[in-house]
Amino acid sequence: MPKLNFSSINFNSLRKGTKFWPELIGSTAVFPLESRIFHSIAIGLIFLGCVYVPYNLYAGLYVGSLSAAVLSLIFSYQYYNSRFLGKTHSSTIFALAGVLIFGVNYFTNSGIHGATDLIWPAYLLLVLSISPYHQHLRWLLMYVGVFLILHLVEYYHPELIQYPFSVGRGQFIDRVTAFPIPALAVFIIIRYIRRSYDVERKATEEKTLAVQVSKEQVQVQKDLLEQSNIEKNKLMSIISHDLRTPLMNIKGYLELLNEDVLDSADRPFLEKELLKSTNNAVEMLSNLLHWSKSQMEGPAVHLVDVNLLSVLRSTLEMEKTHALKKDISLSYTIPDDLKLLADVDMLQLVVRNLISNAVKFTPQCGQIHVDAKLLAEECKITVSDNGNGIPLDKWDKIFSIKAEPAFGTNNEKGVGLGLVLCKEYIERQGGRISFESKPGLGSRFYIHLPLKSELILKSELS
Repeated sequence: MPKLNFSSINFNSLRKGTKFWPELIGSTAVFPLESRIFHSIAIGLIFLGCVYVPYNLYAGLYVGSLSAAVLSLIFSYQYYNSRFLGKTHSSTIFALAGVLIFGVNYFTNSGIHGATDLIWPAYLLLVLSISPYHQHLRWLLMYVGVFLILHLVEYYHPELIQYPFSVGRGQFIDRVTAFPIPALAVFIIIRYIRRSYDVERKATEEKTLAVQVSKEQVQVQKDLLEQSNIEKNKLMSIISHDLRTPLMNIKGYLELLNEDVLDSADRPFLEKELLKSTNNAVEMLSNLLHWSKSQMEGPAVHLVDVNLLSVLRSTLEMEKTHALKKDISLSYTIPDDLKLLADVDMLQLVVRNLISNAVKFTPQCGQIHVDAKLLAEECKITVSDNGNGIPLDKWDKIFSIKAEPAFGTNNEKGVGLGLVLCKEYIERQGGRISFESKPGLGSRFYIHLPLKSELILKSELS
């Protein structure tokens, strides 16, 4: 325990009364619970001594007055050493002083008819509360033994007992004035036990909460790790198989050309299939690069106020050309004056991916339509087709990295990253994406984006 002095007391606080008691018994950061209980008990006994010494003198109880004075001096010395000099209090002195003083007081204050029996167990409670656990049985046996001895001595030698109080009024005053000692003892002990229990309970609750938070953090880290493993496996699958296959096809075709064994009649068919495979590979690689970039760079979004038709016109015309190669008609209905808030590159990529998916899963002579219109404070873009639709068992993973790539109507194969990118890019722009589908009848994908930002609205109003 650190050595302290009187300067450790904040006398300004004492004068204000805001920290009077905590300053007297010591702070919880410096003194353990046992020491603070002792300080409280010592202060209480010193106060009672200051009352009982003059009272006993006035009542003619000179031995009782001397006992109270000795007890007050002992605890004043013990309190000063513990609170201000940092010396551990002696529970032995406390216990033996009680045995000696109350033993003498028993014979000088009416014995079994006096108030000593009332104070005796309360004082034992104080002894047990400030002494180490290994001493408890010792003090219990001593106090019970001395208690029995005193009563046996009185029983066999009643002439040793002095009766300073008269029967009736005197005994009444003796009992009433003695009551504060056990009452104070019970109050102090129960108060500290309750407070200690509340502190421990609060600490336990905080610890439980911390453990729960820690478990949740561990679970989040576990989920992130699992997601990372899924993404890693996905990339490995794409690199090792989906991109390797078209490259091997190109390599095989070049080898045939180099060996001059390729029949001229077979070249158009092979070149057509090779072009299709290469186009798929380019689409795969484009989505893969965009997705990898988004994972590394994070949410870098450049929102601007744009005219939707102007932004998408080139993308729609290019996709229309690709759709015609499969005899699919692509049409669009977008108002000339429709403006919204968007990242141009992200929006073009999303619409291109949705149309590309529609082309992939729509048979020849199918139809794809892109529509845009205003809904309250947002723009709704719809990409619809009359293709194969989406199987019900794939709905819950359609926007997830866990989605398995499917083959189109002409065996076109994606990498399963297109719709993941679409969802991520739309949400980064403050929008949302959804779909509805009927297997065998087609699908509709909906994009909802805000029309304007608050900053743009303020600048226009000003």
